[in-house]
Amino acid sequence: MSTHILSIHAHPDDAEILAGGTLAMLASKGHHITIVTMTPGDCGSAEHNAEEIAAIRRKEAADAAAIIGASYICAEFRDLAIFSDDPSRRRVVELIRSVRPDIVLTSAPTDYHCDHEATSALVRDACFAVSAPNYATGPAKPLDKIPHLYYMDSVEGTDRDGKPVQPGFGVNIDGYLDTKRDMLAAHASQRNWLLRQHGMDDYLRTMEDWTRSRGATYNVPLAEGFRQYTYHPYPTTPLLQDLVGAALLR
Repeated sequence: MSTHILSIHAHPDDAEILAGGTLAMLASKGHHITIVTMTPGDCGSAEHNAEEIAAIRRKEAADAAAIIGASYICAEFRDLAIFSDDPSRRRVVELIRSVRPDIVLTSAPTDYHCDHEATSALVRDACFAVSAPNYATGPAKPLDKIPHLYYMDSVEGTDRDGKPVQPGFGVNIDGYLDTKRDMLAAHASQRNWLLRQHGMDDYLRTMEDWTRSRGATYNVPLAEGFRQYTYHPYPTTPLLQDLVGAALLR
């Protein structure tokens, strides 16, 4: 039976860097994938104005998703302007209700970027609210239950102080690195920006280095890390772990 996985991260390319291999694996197993970016990456350029780069990056994100047959949605927040407040939460709840996923993957609670951390809090709290009928958001119907919620790794697998943040489990993505690289390469406009702002000369190589580093945690060549959010009343059954099957790393 097909399961619907919704990946929500802050910017175009975040999901590909941190979970592209797992998403590719799940898509290859016949599961339905929707990739959402909170923003269109409108501040991610020194060559284009905000609207120009947003249009470029929406297309790149859609092209990246299409590589694995996934759908793409931009939630149309703006870079550096994502905040965990009631209007924003209602927007995210309506989005999740409209997609109706079984599993939600989102950004780590502690990460280097304020948009990542705000996205994490918004999505966590939105997942709680999606099944509350009196929390009005729009035409989409409330879900019957809270979806399974998982956090992706933080960037570089560390918190803001550079201390390691260990995942709850890993996914062995051996055999999916080429697809992950192709998905990230679709975000071609980011090379100049990442070099200028982040000092990343080759963002594809950096992604591979991070993926190999997480693999070393589990003594495999390549891995991506996740942590399930299981606090009351979120689901505690290991749905994502079961879906990845033999690729699960403890």
